[in-house]
Amino acid sequence: MSALTSPKAYAVLAAIQAGDAVACAAKIPPIEKAFDDVGLAPELRPVIPFVKAASALGLLSVFRFPALARLTTFMLSVYFVLAVGSHIRAKDWSPGLVAASSFLGLYAAMTVKGPDLTTR
Repeated sequence: MSALTSPKAYAVLAAIQAGDAVACAAKIPPIEKAFDDVGLAPELRPVIPFVKAASALGLLSVFRFPALARLTTFMLSVYFVLAVGSHIRAKDWSPGLVAASSFLGLYAAMTVKGPDLTTR
């Protein structure tokens, strides 16, 4: 088992996604600024907390439904491709681009590897 395949890693990442969902729903200023910087339309912003909460649930599914968790890492990879693209399109070379790129690499690698099914 590696860190990429460990169900505990999925649980930690689910907690991060859940926390991010709460922060997005609370409309804290740094997140609103990040959305402004990449030009995210105001009508799309209320959807983001639901997407992040759903991804947290999908990651937690690793304990009962590992295939769903793997699909979730794939969909998070797609989400972060879009996030990286938004940063590049907006010429936003902020730490947000580094974070989005890092999460893209992480979730893509997790998708390729899949969760470890032996330690559920």
